[in-house]
Amino acid sequence: MAAPVALTIFLLILLPAHHALATAAGDAHPGYADTETDTCGPALDLGGSSSSAGAAGRRYGPGLEEYGGGRIVDITHAFRPGMPAYAPGATVGPIVRLKESMKNGSDYNLSELSMECHIGTHVDAPGHFNQAHFAAGLDVDTLDLEVLNGPALLVDVPRHTNITAEAMESLNIPKGVRRVLFRTLNTDRGLMWKEGGDMSYVGFTEDGAQWLVDNTDIKLVGLDYLSIASFDHACSAHVVFLKNADIILVEHLKLEYVETGLYMLHCLPLRLVGSDGSPIRCILIK
Repeated sequence: MAAPVALTIFLLILLPAHHALATAAGDAHPGYADTETDTCGPALDLGGSSSSAGAAGRRYGPGLEEYGGGRIVDITHAFRPGMPAYAPGATVGPIVRLKESMKNGSDYNLSELSMECHIGTHVDAPGHFNQAHFAAGLDVDTLDLEVLNGPALLVDVPRHTNITAEAMESLNIPKGVRRVLFRTLNTDRGLMWKEGGDMSYVGFTEDGAQWLVDNTDIKLVGLDYLSIASFDHACSAHVVFLKNADIILVEHLKLEYVETGLYMLHCLPLRLVGSDGSPIRCILIK
Protein backbone atom coordinates (compact mmCIF):
# COMPACT_ATOMS: atom_id res chain seq x y z
CA MET A 1 0.00 0.00 0.00
CA ALA A 2 1.41 3.44 -0.92
CA ALA A 3 2.61 5.55 2.01
CA PRO A 4 -0.11 8.31 1.71
CA VAL A 5 -2.86 5.68 1.64
CA ALA A 6 -1.35 3.83 4.58
CA LEU A 7 -1.13 7.09 6.55
CA THR A 8 -4.78 7.88 5.77
CA ILE A 9 -5.91 4.46 6.95
CA PHE A 10 -3.71 4.72 10.06
CA LEU A 11 -5.24 8.09 10.98
CA LEU A 12 -8.74 6.78 10.30
CA ILE A 13 -8.29 3.89 12.72
CA LEU A 14 -6.86 6.14 15.41
CA LEU A 15 -9.65 8.72 15.28
CA PRO A 16 -12.39 8.24 17.90
CA ALA A 17 -14.72 6.95 16.87
CA HIS A 18 -41.39 4.88 -7.23
CA HIS A 19 -41.66 8.12 -6.26
CA ALA A 20 -43.07 10.86 -4.11
CA LEU A 21 -46.82 10.64 -4.53
CA ALA A 22 -48.79 13.84 -4.95
CA THR A 23 -51.47 12.81 -2.48
CA ALA A 24 -52.72 16.32 -1.77
CA ALA A 25 -54.11 18.66 -4.37
CA GLY A 26 -52.85 22.21 -4.72
CA ASP A 27 -50.25 24.38 -6.38
CA ALA A 28 -46.69 23.14 -6.55
CA HIS A 29 -44.18 25.06 -4.50
CA PRO A 30 -42.95 28.06 -6.56
CA GLY A 31 -39.36 26.87 -6.13
CA TYR A 32 -40.12 24.10 -8.60
CA ALA A 33 -40.79 26.59 -11.36
CA ASP A 34 -37.24 27.97 -11.33
CA THR A 35 -35.31 25.37 -13.29
CA GLU A 36 -32.43 27.66 -14.22
CA THR A 37 -31.46 29.10 -10.83
CA ASP A 38 -29.39 26.94 -8.50
CA THR A 39 -28.62 28.12 -4.98
CA CYS A 40 -26.32 25.13 -4.35
CA GLY A 41 -23.55 26.41 -6.62
CA PRO A 42 -22.81 26.98 -10.29
CA ALA A 43 -24.42 24.77 -12.89
CA LEU A 44 -21.61 22.53 -14.10
CA ASP A 45 -21.60 20.12 -17.01
CA LEU A 46 -20.51 16.52 -16.42
CA GLY A 47 -20.63 15.29 -19.97
CA GLY A 48 -23.81 16.96 -21.18
CA SER A 49 -25.31 20.39 -21.60
CA SER A 50 -26.91 21.54 -18.36
CA SER A 51 -28.79 24.25 -20.22
CA SER A 52 -30.52 21.69 -22.43
CA ALA A 53 -30.98 18.98 -19.80
CA GLY A 54 -33.59 20.90 -17.83
CA ALA A 55 -34.31 20.53 -14.11
CA ALA A 56 -33.65 16.79 -14.07
CA GLY A 57 -30.28 17.31 -15.72
CA ARG A 58 -28.90 20.14 -13.62
CA ARG A 59 -25.38 19.77 -12.29
CA TYR A 60 -24.74 21.12 -8.85
CA GLY A 61 -21.39 22.51 -7.80
CA PRO A 62 -19.49 21.40 -4.69
CA GLY A 63 -21.17 23.85 -2.30
CA LEU A 64 -18.14 24.31 -0.08
CA GLU A 65 -18.31 26.39 3.08
CA GLU A 66 -15.85 27.20 5.85
CA TYR A 67 -16.54 25.34 9.08
CA GLY A 68 -14.30 25.37 12.13
CA GLY A 69 -11.16 25.56 10.04
CA GLY A 70 -12.39 22.80 7.74
CA ARG A 71 -14.41 22.70 4.56
CA ILE A 72 -18.00 21.49 4.35
CA VAL A 73 -18.90 19.37 1.32
CA ASP A 74 -22.63 18.77 0.99
CA ILE A 75 -23.12 15.26 -0.41
CA THR A 76 -26.93 15.42 -0.27
CA HIS A 77 -28.94 15.64 -3.49
CA ALA A 78 -31.52 18.41 -3.59
CA PHE A 79 -35.02 16.96 -3.18
CA ARG A 80 -36.83 17.98 -6.35
CA PRO A 81 -39.45 16.71 -8.74
CA GLY A 82 -38.04 14.99 -11.79
CA MET A 83 -35.22 13.21 -9.98
CA PRO A 84 -35.00 9.47 -10.78
CA ALA A 85 -37.07 6.99 -8.81
CA TYR A 86 -36.65 3.25 -8.35
CA ALA A 87 -38.27 1.78 -11.45
CA PRO A 88 -37.23 1.85 -15.11
CA GLY A 89 -37.80 5.39 -16.38
CA ALA A 90 -39.61 6.46 -13.20
CA THR A 91 -39.29 9.97 -11.81
CA VAL A 92 -40.23 11.68 -8.58
CA GLY A 93 -43.36 13.83 -8.58
CA PRO A 94 -44.00 17.03 -6.61
CA ILE A 95 -42.53 16.84 -3.12
CA VAL A 96 -43.40 20.21 -1.60
CA ARG A 97 -46.51 22.31 -2.20
CA LEU A 98 -47.84 25.49 -0.68
CA LYS A 99 -50.85 24.58 1.45
CA GLU A 100 -51.30 28.23 2.35
CA SER A 101 -49.97 31.04 0.16
CA MET A 102 -49.55 34.75 0.85
CA LYS A 103 -49.71 35.29 -2.91
CA ASN A 104 -53.23 33.87 -2.82
CA GLY A 105 -54.35 35.99 0.14
CA SER A 106 -53.22 34.01 3.18
CA ASP A 107 -51.50 35.74 6.09
CA TYR A 108 -48.57 33.34 5.79
CA ASN A 109 -46.90 30.73 3.58
CA LEU A 110 -47.23 27.12 4.75
CA SER A 111 -45.49 24.33 2.87
CA GLU A 112 -46.58 20.70 2.96
CA LEU A 113 -44.25 17.72 2.40
CA SER A 114 -45.40 14.55 0.63
CA MET A 115 -42.88 11.85 -0.28
CA GLU A 116 -41.80 8.26 0.23
CA CYS A 117 -39.15 7.79 2.90
CA HIS A 118 -36.69 6.20 0.44
CA ILE A 119 -36.62 9.07 -2.06
CA GLY A 120 -33.45 11.07 -2.68
CA THR A 121 -30.55 10.95 -0.24
CA HIS A 122 -31.84 8.73 2.53
CA VAL A 123 -31.03 6.13 5.15
CA ASP A 124 -32.34 2.56 5.49
CA ALA A 125 -33.30 1.38 8.98
CA PRO A 126 -32.90 -2.33 9.85
CA GLY A 127 -36.61 -3.00 9.37
CA HIS A 128 -36.51 -2.07 5.68
CA PHE A 129 -35.79 -5.68 4.64
CA ASN A 130 -36.13 -7.50 7.97
CA GLN A 131 -39.57 -8.01 9.50
CA ALA A 132 -38.18 -9.20 12.85
CA HIS A 133 -36.26 -5.94 13.21
CA PHE A 134 -39.32 -3.93 12.10
CA ALA A 135 -41.54 -5.70 14.65
CA ALA A 136 -38.91 -5.07 17.32
CA GLY A 137 -39.17 -1.33 16.71
CA LEU A 138 -35.75 -0.88 15.09
CA ASP A 139 -36.88 2.20 13.19
CA VAL A 140 -35.11 5.37 12.06
CA ASP A 141 -35.48 6.88 15.52
CA THR A 142 -33.33 4.10 17.01
CA LEU A 143 -30.38 4.47 14.60
CA ASP A 144 -27.03 4.99 16.30
CA LEU A 145 -25.88 8.58 15.82
CA GLU A 146 -22.34 7.55 16.71
CA VAL A 147 -22.32 5.39 13.59
CA LEU A 148 -23.92 8.11 11.45
CA ASN A 149 -21.30 10.66 12.52
CA GLY A 150 -17.55 10.14 12.55
CA PRO A 151 -14.46 9.53 10.39
CA ALA A 152 -15.26 8.02 7.01
CA LEU A 153 -13.33 6.89 3.97
CA LEU A 154 -14.41 7.74 0.42
CA VAL A 155 -13.17 5.14 -2.08
CA ASP A 156 -13.47 4.64 -5.81
CA VAL A 157 -14.82 1.25 -6.87
CA PRO A 158 -13.31 -0.43 -9.99
CA ARG A 159 -15.39 0.90 -12.86
CA HIS A 160 -15.87 -2.36 -14.78
CA THR A 161 -17.90 -4.20 -12.14
CA ASN A 162 -20.64 -4.23 -9.57
CA ILE A 163 -19.41 -4.35 -5.97
CA THR A 164 -18.76 -8.07 -5.86
CA ALA A 165 -16.71 -10.00 -3.32
CA GLU A 166 -13.74 -9.73 -5.69
CA ALA A 167 -14.18 -5.96 -6.01
CA MET A 168 -14.49 -5.57 -2.24
CA GLU A 169 -11.32 -7.58 -1.66
CA SER A 170 -9.42 -5.45 -4.19
CA LEU A 171 -10.17 -2.29 -2.21
CA ASN A 172 -8.00 -3.49 0.70
CA ILE A 173 -10.11 -1.81 3.39
CA PRO A 174 -8.48 -2.86 6.68
CA LYS A 175 -10.09 -3.84 9.93
CA GLY A 176 -10.99 -0.86 12.09
CA VAL A 177 -12.55 1.23 9.33
CA ARG A 178 -16.21 1.71 10.28
CA ARG A 179 -17.65 4.05 7.63
CA VAL A 180 -17.05 3.80 3.88
CA LEU A 181 -18.62 5.73 1.00
CA PHE A 182 -18.35 3.87 -2.31
CA ARG A 183 -18.16 5.98 -5.46
CA THR A 184 -18.94 4.04 -8.60
CA LEU A 185 -19.56 4.32 -12.32
CA ASN A 186 -22.96 5.79 -11.36
CA THR A 187 -21.27 9.10 -10.59
CA ASP A 188 -19.20 9.03 -13.80
CA ARG A 189 -22.37 8.41 -15.83
CA GLY A 190 -24.24 11.23 -14.06
CA LEU A 191 -27.20 8.92 -13.44
CA MET A 192 -28.77 11.15 -10.79
CA TRP A 193 -29.00 13.94 -13.38
CA LYS A 194 -30.77 11.82 -15.99
CA GLU A 195 -34.54 11.63 -16.25
CA GLY A 196 -35.96 8.36 -15.01
CA GLY A 197 -34.55 5.50 -13.03
CA ASP A 198 -31.77 3.59 -14.76
CA MET A 199 -31.69 -0.01 -13.57
CA SER A 200 -28.25 -0.62 -15.09
CA TYR A 201 -26.71 1.21 -12.13
CA VAL A 202 -23.79 -0.22 -10.13
CA GLY A 203 -24.38 -1.60 -6.62
CA PHE A 204 -23.54 -4.42 -4.25
CA THR A 205 -24.13 -8.00 -5.26
CA GLU A 206 -25.12 -10.54 -2.62
CA ASP A 207 -21.60 -11.97 -2.40
CA GLY A 208 -20.11 -8.47 -2.21
CA ALA A 209 -22.39 -7.60 0.71
CA GLN A 210 -21.52 -10.87 2.42
CA TRP A 211 -17.79 -10.28 1.94
CA LEU A 212 -18.09 -6.86 3.58
CA VAL A 213 -20.05 -8.29 6.53
CA ASP A 214 -17.63 -11.19 7.02
CA ASN A 215 -14.30 -9.45 6.46
CA THR A 216 -14.56 -5.82 7.56
CA ASP A 217 -15.68 -3.74 10.53
CA ILE A 218 -17.76 -1.40 8.35
CA LYS A 219 -21.00 -0.28 10.01
CA LEU A 220 -22.03 2.51 7.61
CA VAL A 221 -22.18 1.81 3.87
CA GLY A 222 -22.87 4.68 1.46
CA LEU A 223 -23.44 4.57 -2.30
CA ASP A 224 -24.04 7.04 -5.12
CA TYR A 225 -27.38 6.00 -6.65
CA LEU A 226 -30.91 4.81 -5.94
CA SER A 227 -30.00 1.67 -4.03
CA ILE A 228 -27.06 0.18 -2.20
CA ALA A 229 -27.73 -3.08 -4.05
CA SER A 230 -27.50 -3.72 -7.78
CA PHE A 231 -30.84 -4.26 -9.50
CA ASP A 232 -30.41 -8.02 -9.87
CA HIS A 233 -29.48 -8.33 -6.18
CA ALA A 234 -31.86 -5.68 -4.83
CA CYS A 235 -33.45 -7.97 -2.24
CA SER A 236 -30.66 -10.43 -1.53
CA ALA A 237 -27.92 -7.84 -0.88
CA HIS A 238 -30.24 -5.77 1.34
CA VAL A 239 -31.12 -8.89 3.31
CA VAL A 240 -27.44 -9.68 3.89
CA PHE A 241 -26.73 -6.18 5.16
CA LEU A 242 -29.87 -5.63 7.22
CA LYS A 243 -29.88 -8.92 9.08
CA ASN A 244 -27.18 -7.09 11.04
CA ALA A 245 -29.14 -4.47 12.97
CA ASP A 246 -25.97 -2.46 13.56
CA ILE A 247 -25.26 -1.81 9.86
CA ILE A 248 -26.66 1.43 8.43
CA LEU A 249 -27.17 1.96 4.69
CA VAL A 250 -27.10 5.43 3.11
CA GLU A 251 -28.22 5.79 -0.51
CA HIS A 252 -28.38 8.50 -3.22
CA LEU A 253 -25.15 10.22 -2.13
CA LYS A 254 -23.83 13.08 -4.26
CA LEU A 255 -20.15 12.33 -4.68
CA GLU A 256 -19.13 14.45 -7.66
CA TYR A 257 -16.23 16.88 -7.14
CA VAL A 258 -15.04 15.09 -3.98
CA GLU A 259 -11.53 13.68 -3.70
CA THR A 260 -11.07 10.21 -2.31
CA GLY A 261 -9.69 9.99 1.20
CA LEU A 262 -10.52 10.57 4.83
CA TYR A 263 -13.27 12.94 6.01
CA MET A 264 -15.46 13.59 9.00
CA LEU A 265 -18.95 12.44 8.00
CA HIS A 266 -22.15 13.83 9.49
CA CYS A 267 -25.50 12.26 8.53
CA LEU A 268 -28.70 13.24 10.34
CA PRO A 269 -32.01 11.54 9.50
CA LEU A 270 -35.38 12.78 10.70
CA ARG A 271 -36.63 11.21 13.93
CA LEU A 272 -39.46 9.31 12.26
CA VAL A 273 -40.91 6.90 14.81
CA GLY A 274 -42.07 3.67 13.16
CA SER A 275 -40.42 4.37 9.80
CA ASP A 276 -38.02 2.02 7.96
CA GLY A 277 -36.29 4.92 6.21
CA SER A 278 -35.81 8.67 6.25
CA PRO A 279 -34.55 11.53 4.13
CA ILE A 280 -31.14 12.50 5.41
CA ARG A 281 -28.75 15.45 5.22
CA CYS A 282 -25.15 14.30 4.79
CA ILE A 283 -22.03 16.43 4.80
CA LEU A 284 -18.31 15.79 4.76
CA ILE A 285 -15.80 17.99 6.57
CA LYS A 286 -12.21 17.97 5.37
